[in-house]
Amino acid sequence: MPVLCDEQIRELVRIEPFERGERRPGKISYGVSSYGYDVRVGPTFKIFTPTPKSGGITVVDPKNFTDDLFVEVNCDDHKTDHVIIPPNSFALCETVEFFEIPRDCLVICVGKSTYARCGLIVNVTPLEPEWRGKITLEISNTTPLPARVYANEGIAQLVFLKADQVCSVSYADKAGKYQDQAGLTLPKVD
Repeated sequence: MPVLCDEQIRELVRIEPFERGERRPGKISYGVSSYGYDVRVGPTFKIFTPTPKSGGITVVDPKNFTDDLFVEVNCDDHKTDHVIIPPNSFALCETVEFFEIPRDCLVICVGKSTYARCGLIVNVTPLEPEWRGKITLEISNTTPLPARVYANEGIAQLVFLKADQVCSVSYADKAGKYQDQAGLTLPKVD
């Protein structure tokens, strides 16, 4: 299963807006790279800030996940370039870029070393063949200190794996529950 190079990514994958990988002094890098694409985190974040329910402890339940576990912060509204993720907490956010994955590709997302070296971990499940939308990212602050994340700058790298054979059923064929998500999307269970 080969990995797509920069020219193949440009030709075969719909990425909007598509950015060249160039040096941007003072910014965490983003855009196409030799064998991947560094995505940017958008300006909207949902920061996990649970409050104990009366008479008990809040339990995170993927089958009954509610928006009241988060505080929403939009950097554009607050006229700032960053958010602060509390110690041992996490934030959900979205990519600036919209993606349309080809039917013969699977995409793996890994965090950028700049943030990983600060104790911030980015998690995304693989993007399946023919998935479309903005990616919802989870950023975990594994440190005992507050951590700063910069909006509209690089956060993670996508690696595009090209299959030797086209799949018989794609994410679009299955009408996947996260298909065409326009932005930051909370967990869903069908």
